[in-house]
Amino acid sequence: MEEFERLLAEGEAEPVEGWDFSWFDGRATEERPSWGYSRLLADRLSAASIALDLQTGGGEVLASAARGGTRLVATEGWPPNAAIAAQRLRRLGGSVVLAAHDGLLPFREHSFDLITGRHLIVEPWTEIARVLRPGGTFLTQGVGTGSNRELYEFFLGPQAGNSETDEGAAARAADRARDAGLEVLDVRHEKLRVVFYDVGAVVYFLRKVLWTVPDFTVAKYRPRLAELHRRIQVEGSFVAHSRRYLIEARKLSG
Repeated sequence: MEEFERLLAEGEAEPVEGWDFSWFDGRATEERPSWGYSRLLADRLSAASIALDLQTGGGEVLASAARGGTRLVATEGWPPNAAIAAQRLRRLGGSVVLAAHDGLLPFREHSFDLITGRHLIVEPWTEIARVLRPGGTFLTQGVGTGSNRELYEFFLGPQAGNSETDEGAAARAADRARDAGLEVLDVRHEKLRVVFYDVGAVVYFLRKVLWTVPDFTVAKYRPRLAELHRRIQVEGSFVAHSRRYLIEARKLSG
């Protein structure tokens, strides 16, 4: 079990602040949606004068897409991430506001001509519509129902309430956008392959994406982790599937 203990220790030792996933290189892979969120984000930012990125994490995605000429503002609810994002975006003239993901946005109405969000915990549609300028757009890539179901059911057993299709999750998000008064311009959804090549990568993933198995600790799930380690040794990997959707919506003028 020496290798098992080493992999557990590696997965536990890596810091989880921010949304840099480069540690997974060679240890896990995830297909990317065909629409290319970062490319779309860069394109929309290039046409915006002031943009707001919701729940920005460490600001990695926003910073990588920024090309100058756009005033950048971001929100983040976890103080360690907010500090990382503030340092990163300050170099681009941007700022970060500490704000709970499920509360009111601390901005005046009609403040932004672009609002973006990648993998939001909550999509505050009413607030998005309020702070968007008339004619402004909202671009989001969301996590669909049942994302990584194979992984969390390995630890938790079969879970109820995951029968919604990828198409249904995207359609539900689009309906909420319309209910908030936005015009939906684009709706897409995809199911994507996720592959873990060692148990340490699973430990780090579950620590970092903590809502996958909300009560996860290595100590609590050591027997299941040992079983997963043996399975990966025999089969070469553990395969799950993420679910993603894209919504682009516009606030009507007038």
